[in-house]
Amino acid sequence: MRNYKLETEQRIAFIKSVVESAGASGIVYGNSGGKDCTLVGALCKQACENTIGVIMPCGSKRNFEIDKTDAEKLAEHFKIDTRFIDLSGVKREFVNAVGLDNINIAPRLRMNALYTLAITENRLVAGTGNRSEGYMGYFTKWGDGACDFNPISDLTVTEIYEFLRFLGAPSFIIAKAPSAGLFDGQTDESEMGISYSSIDGFLLEGTANEHDKAIIDRFHKASEHKRKPPLTFK
Repeated sequence: MRNYKLETEQRIAFIKSVVESAGASGIVYGNSGGKDCTLVGALCKQACENTIGVIMPCGSKRNFEIDKTDAEKLAEHFKIDTRFIDLSGVKREFVNAVGLDNINIAPRLRMNALYTLAITENRLVAGTGNRSEGYMGYFTKWGDGACDFNPISDLTVTEIYEFLRFLGAPSFIIAKAPSAGLFDGQTDESEMGISYSSIDGFLLEGTANEHDKAIIDRFHKASEHKRKPPLTFK
C-alpha cells in the first residue's frame, strides 16, 4: 500500500505550485458525488482555500437524486464550497439544434460550464480522471478528460478507495458503485463488461485472465487517440 500521508503532502504541494505558477486565484472542479471528484476536492481544498465544487445535473434522474445528495454530503464533509448548475435545459436545446443525441454531450457541457467559471473567476479546472479510466479510455474526449491539471491521474480505482479511507471519507462513497451518471441505471463496470479490480490487477500486478485481458486490450487500443495530442501537420 502507498504511504498516503506522504502522498497527501506531495499532492498538496503539487497543487499549490500549479495554482501559484498560473497566477490563479482558485480552483474549480465538477462534483458528481463520486469517488474521484471526492478525492480531488479534498486534496484541492487542503491546497487552496478558494476551491469550489460544481454539481451539474444534465438530464438523468439520478443526477438530481442520489448523485446530488451524495455530492452535497461529501462537500459538507470536506468543507468545500458548492455551486449548482442545472444543464438539462441546455442539453435539450443543443440536441434540438443539432438533431442528434449521444452520451458525450453531458460531459462536454459540463466542461464548458467549468471553464466558463474558471476564466471569469481566474480559477484552474481540476481534472478528476483516474489511471484505470485513463488506460481503458473510459472518459469523454474534450469532456471530463479536459482539465488544467489532474492530481489523481496516476492512481487506480483501488488506490483511490485506499486514499479516501485514509482521508476519512464517509463510508457510503466507498460502497457506491462507480458510475458516470450519464443515464439512469448506468455503472462503469457493467458498461465496460469488466470490474475495476480486474483492470487494476492488470495495471498494478500485470495479472489478468484471458477474457479480461482481451477486454482491456480492446478498450485500450480503441481509445489510444484520447490519450494523444491532436495530430498536426509538420
